[in-house]
Amino acid sequence: MELLRIATAGSVDDGKSTLIGRLLYDSKAIYDDVLDAAEEVSSRQSDEYFNLALLTDGLRAEREQGITIDVAYRYFATPKRKFILADTPGHVQYTRNMVTGASTADMALIIIDARNGVVEQSRRHAVIASLLGIKHMAVCVNKMDLVGYDYGRFAAIRDEFQELLNGLNVDGARYFPISALQGDNVVTGSDSMPWYNGGPLLPYLEDIDTDEDLSDRPLRLPVQYVVRPLKQEYHDYRSYAGTIADGIVRVGQDVEILPSGKISKIAAIETPDGEAQEASNKTAVSVRLADDFDVSRGDMISAVGSFPRTTQTFDATVCWMSDTTELRQGAMLRIKHTTRTAKAMITALDCQIDINTLSPVPGCASLALNDIGRVSIRTSTPLVCDDYVYNRTTGSFILIDESTNETVGAGMIGSPDFGDFGSL
Repeated sequence: MELLRIATAGSVDDGKSTLIGRLLYDSKAIYDDVLDAAEEVSSRQSDEYFNLALLTDGLRAEREQGITIDVAYRYFATPKRKFILADTPGHVQYTRNMVTGASTADMALIIIDARNGVVEQSRRHAVIASLLGIKHMAVCVNKMDLVGYDYGRFAAIRDEFQELLNGLNVDGARYFPISALQGDNVVTGSDSMPWYNGGPLLPYLEDIDTDEDLSDRPLRLPVQYVVRPLKQEYHDYRSYAGTIADGIVRVGQDVEILPSGKISKIAAIETPDGEAQEASNKTAVSVRLADDFDVSRGDMISAVGSFPRTTQTFDATVCWMSDTTELRQGAMLRIKHTTRTAKAMITALDCQIDINTLSPVPGCASLALNDIGRVSIRTSTPLVCDDYVYNRTTGSFILIDESTNETVGAGMIGSPDFGDFGSL
């Protein structure tokens, strides 16, 4: 079954964890021991109802405070599809966690409290989702039961949020009036909102198509591992393993090995299911080449003439994640891009970005925890990359503090396209 990765986002107390709990509970995707533990804690907190948020808020601090702190990944499946749900924090101080949870998502699930409407965090999460290249959104106006299931309230929130999305790089959004607590329009429809006929959330998630047409996308295959069997009878066997980052690889296809620039052909393709004539995006493969070239971890097998950038200098947008150090010009770090690791120096700190307006903050000397800014970077060895807006895998990287081995930043190569957002 096809897998859909979803990142949830919203302000504190908008009901993200409750909504995910409702999806898991009504889909019967909860293990008995998890359900029993959540019911026990819920009974101690209140006799009124079962607290569905306890199914996702796994940390003790989360249950005590009633907020999400860390990214909680939940897996469930229906007869149509498999899902990975990333329940990301809503509080502003955990922005870095939201960036982490949304970085691999196919779509965003934005939750808005019907009582409060579109707040600063709603705008921030929509902008971050767009910044991370998420082009599909499901916007859930939650707690409709607390506003009397009023259509006018739903319509006002929908129109305000859509005005925000019109300035972002979002292909489309669907709006759902829901009550996660009562189950209205989550898995099944609602008799309380006869004015809404768009269908509940889960069938939409089962049917949405987030895949792009890969037939005309050039191949990107970062080499993760060189396969050389130890057995003597396979002494001349050599293949190159990795996960396809874009496009399709086919037997007989001309490919270019970067950064060396050497040209060869694909002689064979092996997948977890055996040999294949072709394989596509996100598939783990091991390929053999027709020529015996020197190919190693960190190299890129690319379509001939597709022109990814091979560079040691580039501009990027960085989300700073360290709570012990700040990012300043001249900082020396380690960069991990696809399967290549190199030393990196921040040659310029161009500006901090106001995440609410996407405008530069003047006079920025450093980036602190949760700040997002524009930087220039120089690496010790060439990286084979694309702009993030073109490819989220070959356009992203992480920054590592060499003294502590801590991941201190996540970055996106190139300038993001925000359309007309700056004019709002």
